[in-house]
Amino acid sequence: MNLTIFWFVVSASAAAYMWHYSSQSTVTLQPDEQTQMVMSHNSRQPEKEVMEMISQIKAQREAFTQKLYVCGEELQPIGMMSADEILAYHRSSPDATVSMDANGRVYFRETIEDLSPRCKENAYFGMDSGGNLSLFEGVPGVGGGSVIQTFFQLNIEHLKSSLPNSAIKELYRGIQVRDLSEYNSVLSTFSDYAVDAPGQTLKISPAP
Repeated sequence: MNLTIFWFVVSASAAAYMWHYSSQSTVTLQPDEQTQMVMSHNSRQPEKEVMEMISQIKAQREAFTQKLYVCGEELQPIGMMSADEILAYHRSSPDATVSMDANGRVYFRETIEDLSPRCKENAYFGMDSGGNLSLFEGVPGVGGGSVIQTFFQLNIEHLKSSLPNSAIKELYRGIQVRDLSEYNSVLSTFSDYAVDAPGQTLKISPAP
């Protein structure tokens, strides 16, 4: 079953069972939680902040570019950079924020509202052994992919009573997501089947 057919079945089944669950509470993602599905651009880092950070740098530092995607990240070495070169690079890449770790390594980090190329090829939503909706690198199951990220526990009984067996099997086999729209669609749909402790708001883990 391809993704389009799967979501058609899910939507139709959910509508059919809506009356049955109308008295039950559903999970609502708050505005700050929705950033899990679409990450917002970082505000530009003030040059003054960068100047203060590098003012104590006396020798060259190992520098990297780091792209943080909704799913996945990419780390690329730039090489050794002086304080002046770090500032110049910052000015040429204003959307990237500059930071330095405890070992003096410098990172130019950029948040990108997309899936990484690796995730577009290998990311699958599925259910882990604990009944959690998780994102896997590779197909879930025996000898399958490893968990990249865990989101929330699923209400299995609700799923089974709301969706056809074919849709449940599709989740167990893994639902591949090739772009941000598919990623958001799966995450949003299954948030309706999340187990949420009474009186608490569902919290979704930040992207890696």
